[in-house]
Amino acid sequence: MLSAIEPERREDFASFLERDLNKELLRLTTAGSVDDGKSTLIGRLLHDSKAVYEDQLASVKKSRINRSGRAIDFSLLTDGLRAEREQGITIDVAYRYFSTSRRKFIIADTPGHEQYTRNMATGASTADLSVILVDGAKGLLPQTRHHAYISALLGIPNAVAAINKMDLVDYREEVFLRLEQDFSELAESLGIRFVQCIPISALEGDNVVARSKNMAWYSGATLMEHLETVEIRPVRESGEFRFPVQSVIRPNATFRGFAGRIASGTIHPGDSVLALPSRRQTRVQAIVTYDGKLEVAVPQQSIVLQLEDEIDLSRGDLLVSPDSVPYVSDQFAATVVWLHSQPLRLNQAYLVKHSGRQVKGKATKIRYRMNINDLTEHSAEQLEMNEIASVEFETSSPLFFDPYEQNRVTGAFVLIDPLSNATVGAAMIREEIAGAASGALFVSANAGHVGVTEQKRRERHGHLPAVFSVQGGPVAEHLERNLFEKGFEALLVRQDELPASALPSVLSALWSAGIVIVYAGELTSQERDAIHAVAGDRFFEFRAAESSVTPDEILHQALSAAETLRVRTDFPIKGFSSEHD
Repeated sequence: MLSAIEPERREDFASFLERDLNKELLRLTTAGSVDDGKSTLIGRLLHDSKAVYEDQLASVKKSRINRSGRAIDFSLLTDGLRAEREQGITIDVAYRYFSTSRRKFIIADTPGHEQYTRNMATGASTADLSVILVDGAKGLLPQTRHHAYISALLGIPNAVAAINKMDLVDYREEVFLRLEQDFSELAESLGIRFVQCIPISALEGDNVVARSKNMAWYSGATLMEHLETVEIRPVRESGEFRFPVQSVIRPNATFRGFAGRIASGTIHPGDSVLALPSRRQTRVQAIVTYDGKLEVAVPQQSIVLQLEDEIDLSRGDLLVSPDSVPYVSDQFAATVVWLHSQPLRLNQAYLVKHSGRQVKGKATKIRYRMNINDLTEHSAEQLEMNEIASVEFETSSPLFFDPYEQNRVTGAFVLIDPLSNATVGAAMIREEIAGAASGALFVSANAGHVGVTEQKRRERHGHLPAVFSVQGGPVAEHLERNLFEKGFEALLVRQDELPASALPSVLSALWSAGIVIVYAGELTSQERDAIHAVAGDRFFEFRAAESSVTPDEILHQALSAAETLRVRTDFPIKGFSSEHD
């Protein structure tokens, strides 16, 4: 008898696991003004949906900090940092995971303070829905507009305005209707398409999970009911096929596949795909996963694609639909959220990490800086931490991108400091800049001269080429490093690694590329003449052995001379009226 029941139990458990794994996932973020009750709301949501473990609840009950005046301070379930609990605010992004019988959820509890804008942008970057809290007693505050703007900026398609603290206004319907209208007008002005307003009291639990007896006039869904039933409309799923290649899989001589995660669109065996940047077209032979081959793959699915033809593909390349190619350009405009204490400066070299591709790039112009409290535009020459601006960029090689509004994967990139390796900015591409190198990667023979001129190289590098001759390897290495840190395209050439006969041709090639050359070694008269022939008056020689100057003084003199090489370029801000100044 027991032996007959056991397989049935195993089958029931397996089917339960299968159902749980196949539940739809909703990623949401909470935001709002300081003390609007974000952490309390999430704590109440977790508690009333039975998603809090007993030991967590016991720890909160024993906490010496309790600002709610009740048996449980629900905000302590998410405010985990000591500074957060002591100050009663959210600082870091806190992620919470829970599920109901209908859906799985990942909640990002983000800070409300303006100084933590970068934390909110990080937490909201992958969200499908934003819960923006509004204090029913205070109405829409500047920070409420600030967070609604960031939600719209990041392309979050759904928004919930949780009109909180209704208990403080005696649950009056007219208060809710007024704030509902105010928020709907704000959302419409920002382009947020799907908005739902819900009156709640996070402290009392009204309309969070259970329906409120104090607001019989409200017949809509509770917050939990809305989260369980809202239609998820990620823009990325409606786009054309985009597949950034993450790595090449070659376990043996008979198998060659390309691994990655689908950014948008669907793919089937036999579908045509176009490889960028090579522009080679082929067909999908098979879709391979750990569990076997698939007949179809969908967005956000990690797969390996086998192609019918042997084409050159590597990490950072892109497979796309042949009938709908993305923009291919090295100049584009993007909205930037600056994340670092060191400001964004024009023409400073950064690493641009876009999908699996990483190239060098620089900001060439700040179109405007956005005041996120009153949503006005202002001119700016640099960007400080937590500020948001529209910025024009130029990269060393073209990116393959879609506007962020169409695709949140191929339309976004991060900026990395090449020296510290710190992520300093997050950006959303808005448009290609007219006249940039674009999808027409190949031109006809009669298109005229399309080569790169010396002037173009100067504009790209921001400086003239030059040659610095320094005796002593350590001094030369320090000079190269300092020049690089100051934004110069510098290269160290060692005398003992280069035959004298090859010096003129090597110098000529590097000079044509616009490089600042640091030559380490004691020059012969023949080498000195060869350098003079190439560099002319931009040849700087420092002979430590023949003078009393120290290595530090040589370094200082060389760096001072290098500053004279910079190309001064003015970037006027166009299109601004006097009200933006």
